[in-house]
Amino acid sequence: MKKESKYFFQKFSPSQRIGLLTLFVLIIGFQLFYHFSPSSVQDEPLKEKEEWLAFQTKMDSLKEFKTEYKYKVYPYNPNFITDYKGSKLGMSVAELDRLFAFRKENKYVNSAKEFQQVTKVSDSLLKEMAVYFKFPDWVNQKREYSSKYTPFAKKEKEVIVVKDINHATAEDLIKIRGIGEAISARILKERDKFGAFASMEQMQFIWGLSPEVIDYLNQYFKVVDVSQMKKININDATLKQLSAFPFFNYTLSREILIYRSMNTKIKDAEDLTKIKGFPVEKVSVIALYLEF
Repeated sequence: MKKESKYFFQKFSPSQRIGLLTLFVLIIGFQLFYHFSPSSVQDEPLKEKEEWLAFQTKMDSLKEFKTEYKYKVYPYNPNFITDYKGSKLGMSVAELDRLFAFRKENKYVNSAKEFQQVTKVSDSLLKEMAVYFKFPDWVNQKREYSSKYTPFAKKEKEVIVVKDINHATAEDLIKIRGIGEAISARILKERDKFGAFASMEQMQFIWGLSPEVIDYLNQYFKVVDVSQMKKININDATLKQLSAFPFFNYTLSREILIYRSMNTKIKDAEDLTKIKGFPVEKVSVIALYLEF
């Protein structure tokens, strides 16, 4: 064996022997380095993966400390109480049915007293519920203003032709006293953002419309055709898609994702009120643009 190896090396020149020896040393050195090197060098995770794992760990820890849910009441517009919310607040089926029948006539209750007259709830239940009633600002302003000023009293024999607000033109809107070119353009721009208005209640969110003008708009316009309305699936939308929705911003969109991650999905409008920073005074309108 020694003779054979000796004969093998004799076939090469001194420089070739040095090259072969160097090659053998490098091979052995790489093998030893690979064998004894820490596994962290070989399997170092990417920064993005580390951030995601940290986020997931935080979610898991929050789930562990999650206590049994206790129903919490937030300020709300009593005109848009759902079956679920009404039952949680103590309303009977008959009382809820009276409210729903009243709303089907496109009418609104504008005070706690009027709510009781429509639903027939007891004094004790009304006392508990009324603490959380939140009517639109224009309703409260109208109460103070109506006794002093009524600029839009219609003529005694005037026949009102109600039009679809989603088909209204700038010319149609300008016919309403108190609406000029600037405000009519603002209304149409707001409609374009959503594809179509989902409710006349959205008029209160448009800057420049006084309570009296809104009241007059409700007499001459209503929502009929919503086929062009742009909806978003609250449980499938990405952070970017949620942030692009007119009623949401980046901070609120991130809170929606966190709530969704911790609770599997958002089931209905009631769940929206449990999200940190959600505008509860607009939830009844926002829910009309969402798919659950």
